[in-house]
Amino acid sequence: MSTTTEKKSSLKGGEWLIKESSPFDVFIPEDFNEEQQMVKDMCTSFLDTEILPVIERIDKLEPGLMPSLMVKAGELGLLGTSVPENLGGLGKDFITSTIVNEALGGGFSFSVALSAHTGIGTLPILYFGTPEQKQKYIPKLASGEWKGSYGLTEPNSGSDALGAKTTAVLSGDGKHYILNGQKCWITNGGFADVYTVFAKIDGEKFTAFIVERGFEGFTQGQEEHKMGIKGSSTVQLYFQDCKVPVENLLGEAGKGHVIAFNILNIGRLKLCAAALGGAKRAATTSIQYAKTREQFKTAIANFGAIKNKIAEMAIKIWVAETALYRTAKWIDDKEIELSASGKPFNEAFLGGAEEYAIECAILKVFGSEALDFVVDEGVQIHGGNGYSDEYIISKAYRDSRINRIYEGTNEINRLLTVDMVLKRAMKGRLDLMGPAMAVSKELMSIPDFGSGDDGPFAAEKKAIINFKKAILMTAGAAVQKLMMKLDSEQEILMHIADMSIETFNAESALLRAMKLIDQRGEASCQFELDIVRSYIYDAADHINKFGKDAINAFADGDEQRMMLLGLKRFTKVNAFNNKEAKRRIAAKLIADNKYPI
Repeated sequence: MSTTTEKKSSLKGGEWLIKESSPFDVFIPEDFNEEQQMVKDMCTSFLDTEILPVIERIDKLEPGLMPSLMVKAGELGLLGTSVPENLGGLGKDFITSTIVNEALGGGFSFSVALSAHTGIGTLPILYFGTPEQKQKYIPKLASGEWKGSYGLTEPNSGSDALGAKTTAVLSGDGKHYILNGQKCWITNGGFADVYTVFAKIDGEKFTAFIVERGFEGFTQGQEEHKMGIKGSSTVQLYFQDCKVPVENLLGEAGKGHVIAFNILNIGRLKLCAAALGGAKRAATTSIQYAKTREQFKTAIANFGAIKNKIAEMAIKIWVAETALYRTAKWIDDKEIELSASGKPFNEAFLGGAEEYAIECAILKVFGSEALDFVVDEGVQIHGGNGYSDEYIISKAYRDSRINRIYEGTNEINRLLTVDMVLKRAMKGRLDLMGPAMAVSKELMSIPDFGSGDDGPFAAEKKAIINFKKAILMTAGAAVQKLMMKLDSEQEILMHIADMSIETFNAESALLRAMKLIDQRGEASCQFELDIVRSYIYDAADHINKFGKDAINAFADGDEQRMMLLGLKRFTKVNAFNNKEAKRRIAAKLIADNKYPI
């Protein structure tokens, strides 16, 4: 496989799998500029002063409370971070809008409402609307005067969005589309003023429409009683001969899927950001509890078992943060590149998000599962108290669970990760054939059992290269063996996706640590080094297990034995005292009394 170092500007979506990156080309959170840090601090302050003190009132769906908080956020510009200034927004870059989602991610139901409003509630009109539609709706959405929502899911079409049954028929006078159907699980549905609703024109052409509260024939159901995010308004929408003006058709007739899928790419990355913000606060809650809760005459934070949990939380959070901002900068760079080539605002941004749709899917899966891990272990650290509503960790636990379902279930996103890579390879967008063939030849060679420790991070870099070889070997053989049947072998595809997730995260983490050490020196980066080495050490075992399960599902005989030997070679890492590294990670967080937000 290629060992050429590529600059970030030339790295395409998915290309990290076949090319190495330089740490000097990767963007990391420590690179935030002064303005971005100020925005983050403002969001943190807003959460602490305006949201968390009234969180119980929010959970009780106090009438008018959530809309009023949205207006306050709008007054600070937090609803229009990425909206152009000529439409009433701040016109900030994608990194800054990602920072806002992360910093407000610890706001429980408020975070859900804000993310839905700024994402799926606003972006379809911003990126696909006509100039007239943008002028009418975007300034009011950016200020919070109007609240946004999105109607895609139906009772019988969840992951299969194109299976929607809601219909639209042009009226006899040609002035309206008449919508009939039902939408469910609509976030912000109970108080929104503007909805992007998907329906099939004449039962065939999947199309988006802008629907306003008050349109004739449009009603909503009662608030859903949910397991978590109780303060987030969730209702069903009903359309009974609903009259939508023809000028409210969004985008092109029959091209609703373009809107839905492009907006989901962005939403997946932003969900990871929000999950990251929630995970940081949940970790802090657990660290502080562990320091004050005593058993056997000592704080439970002094116990190795608790230290291990705190360290595992920190590792997942730090790695998720690293992969998130690496990808966000890629999207930002691609948007700038496309804009410079003459692409209009909407096409430039959507082109950037589409280019890195693979990475957005990876982030959605890892971010949501990292948060689930953190809150689950947080409840465990709290013991019986963690099961009590008197402790906020129980709310964090309940609220977290939805993240693995919406914005495409994690199963769908795992399948998409591999599907998109293979489709890009078939279209020539991603050159996988050469590297995959090189790995196949390497399987026939005499293995090199040398340590490879001939320079700084040589062992870690070699591990990442070998992880990629394991993916190419497994995926290449699966494609060759199963051909067109691979689509139906979802278990194999998900194993390959999990290998990819671990590898992308491991490489991102290593690059961040290398860049920090270059800036600050190794002596001041022990915390980061422990995280990276622990993650790579554990990832090797995970990748080995995912690879074995995939290989054993489609190979047998000599082919199976050869591939398993190759997998063992590609997931071999040096011995490492993981326990001591994790104790050092935990010790720093316990001394700091928090996970740094």
